[in-house]
Amino acid sequence: MKKVALFLILAMTLSITACAGKQESTSQAESSLTTAQTENSTTEPIQTQPLSPTKLTNKMTDYELQWVDKHTLTLLDEYEKPNADPQADHNVSIEFITGDTELTREYLEQHRDMFTDEEYEHEMKKLQKREKKGSEDLFPSTILVDGYILPYIIPTEDDFADGGSFWFTTTDHDENGEPKEVKLTFGSFEDYLEYIRDRDVEWGYPDEQIELEVTLAQVAYDALKSGDYETLPEGSVDRSDESKNLYNIFHNYRSDWEFDRAAVEAIKDSVDEISIYDEELGKQFTVHVTLPPDYDKDKTYPVFFLTDGIWRFGNCPELRKCMENGEAAPVILVSLYYSYDITDPDQGMRYEDLVINREQLLDFITDNLMPYLCENYNIDCGNSTLYGHSDGGVFTHYALFNSDQYENQPFGHYIIGSPALWGLKHYNEYEGISNDIYMNDYDYFDRNKKLDKTVFLCAGSQEDPDYADHYREGDDTTLEGVAKLKERLESHNAELTYKLYESHHYQYIPEMLSEYLKETYPC
Repeated sequence: MKKVALFLILAMTLSITACAGKQESTSQAESSLTTAQTENSTTEPIQTQPLSPTKLTNKMTDYELQWVDKHTLTLLDEYEKPNADPQADHNVSIEFITGDTELTREYLEQHRDMFTDEEYEHEMKKLQKREKKGSEDLFPSTILVDGYILPYIIPTEDDFADGGSFWFTTTDHDENGEPKEVKLTFGSFEDYLEYIRDRDVEWGYPDEQIELEVTLAQVAYDALKSGDYETLPEGSVDRSDESKNLYNIFHNYRSDWEFDRAAVEAIKDSVDEISIYDEELGKQFTVHVTLPPDYDKDKTYPVFFLTDGIWRFGNCPELRKCMENGEAAPVILVSLYYSYDITDPDQGMRYEDLVINREQLLDFITDNLMPYLCENYNIDCGNSTLYGHSDGGVFTHYALFNSDQYENQPFGHYIIGSPALWGLKHYNEYEGISNDIYMNDYDYFDRNKKLDKTVFLCAGSQEDPDYADHYREGDDTTLEGVAKLKERLESHNAELTYKLYESHHYQYIPEMLSEYLKETYPC
């Protein structure tokens, strides 16, 4: 596995129900996880009460809401590349939109200095020709070749008529790094194809992708000239549909995800897949929502929210099987990771979001993602669990002790697994930030008399040597940091369960997740 779990991403939620449709909840995590190497605090028996769905305030922006897409599972999809032969039988379909000639005229007048006299005269002739068409004036908005959306503009024959040129504006940066608008002009379609080639080479695209993009651009241009295409109704193309994204043919990292294909195939009809964008982090995420057996949309369920979906979604079939076998109550499993066109082999992006940008990540989960999920599923947030391991443990430690700063309260339970707090220490030292902040648990107990969440703190008893090369002089090892956190939690009488597994850094995770599910959400 590529689970060098030092940079694991994201932690998610569990909640509590009873089996056989009773739908009961627990007010605290049961701490019966005991072995020879387990130390548990004593907790009262779980108190039950009727479940009711939780309402959270959704703070997503209009732009973020615009790009949320809930659909069936696509993790198992395989993409078929279009034929790269320009002479092959290609299918072209075009969605047109109604043009606004008045806006075009205003733009040309406001940007007159961008054009030579010849260019300006040519654009005005094109505009006058369009104005004669009146309400029937249509522009190609989205062009699909063999079912894939072309990611670039395709000129029309009018652009090059009478010695004219094709142009568009893009954003570049000046010598000071400031953005500036740049006009690009092409005297022929061949010049434009050469621009596509040069741009793709600069961006590091493989030769195969470059040639395919050039071929499909030529096919689309020829179809526009000949009229040999299908006209699609305005607004009929879903540009967020990943199956239509030509980019995904070459930048589809589904193969990086670790899961048993047959096991996922067996539960795929119970999995909702959600694409969701966060402006604060500037990243697109993929969320998998695995519904329990005999899911009833009118009933309320707790959520087991797992970060690092690239690995942890692979645990969901086994966790769901625990529910099928009556070993655990029905809960909704949620896993979170980046979109399928993002790869992070060195796990630097995870470290960035879980450790450096942990505040923004917590904002996203607390005020965007969980409220959205609560709008689409009946969730009991008070009995939901946020899980994180390694750098994810750094994140859940932060999330727990900053939970009181939020109006929304999406989690009642937190799993802090093998937190790599020494990695946070290294970042703080580099930035000149005091390590007292996290070593004092973000001053939570200065603001509050007690911790009103439950904590499951765990690690592998053999894991300290796993990252010995990363420890610096004065660092606590992972286990030393865990031990100190345990002492702090106990000193504040926190509701704590603590366990060391006979394991290295990440090998215990599947066992721990199943065990936690059964013990915290018993039938």
